[in-house]
Amino acid sequence: MLQERIAKEQPARSWSEYVVPQCWEAFTAEDHAVWDLLFARQVELLGSRVVSAFLDGIDLLKLSHPGVPDVEGLNAILEPRTGWRTVAVPGLVPDEIFFAMLSERVFPVGNFIRTREQLDYLEAPDCFHDMFGHIPMLAHHDYAEMTRHIGELGSAAIAAGEGHKAARLYWHSVEFGLAMEHGELKILGAGLASSFGEAHFSLESEALDRLPFSVERAVNTPYKHDAFQPRYLVSQSLETTVGEVMALNPEQLLAL
Repeated sequence: MLQERIAKEQPARSWSEYVVPQCWEAFTAEDHAVWDLLFARQVELLGSRVVSAFLDGIDLLKLSHPGVPDVEGLNAILEPRTGWRTVAVPGLVPDEIFFAMLSERVFPVGNFIRTREQLDYLEAPDCFHDMFGHIPMLAHHDYAEMTRHIGELGSAAIAAGEGHKAARLYWHSVEFGLAMEHGELKILGAGLASSFGEAHFSLESEALDRLPFSVERAVNTPYKHDAFQPRYLVSQSLETTVGEVMALNPEQLLAL
């Protein structure tokens, strides 16, 4: 694709150079069927084991409608609510581009979906991970603002040569965080909300550590991107995660 050639030939000057048309009309009947299968399976699995704000976002954004959502339809609901919008990208974007997008309330979503043979594992995040896992929480005002703040922290950390600190904070909150809600352990992170196997594992397995969340612990806890996590960080609540992250400034992050 032209966009991929641009990325290889020269560094992108702006995140907008990574944006491509979603080409929603190019999704096949099989693609839409895979989305419906993934959606139904994951909603049944999650039940009440995910924070209530996530389920509210599913309803608000009408993600239960059949077929792969189109980014413009999502944006028509999301942008007036929290100022966020989605854009299509052909795959993973570099960290500096990703954090720059977040800082401007832009969330990249893959313009492809996994095959039926890849239901449980995919190397690069597809539109199901991005739209089902991430976008519902961006309809929650405080969480959406926290995600934007992490984008700013990430850009500052990368500029200082400490990008891994922001990446770990993002990973242990937005992607794979857990939180207590009404006395029960709930899924918070998008990586867990969109994963059939790891959602079970994070809540039920006894072969892992569940440690109290703090920004200091998050920044200093390595993670795995190619296997289930050996440990998860658990917040006292969704509000606790938001409050602790929002209180962090770039100088404090770099000092951790």
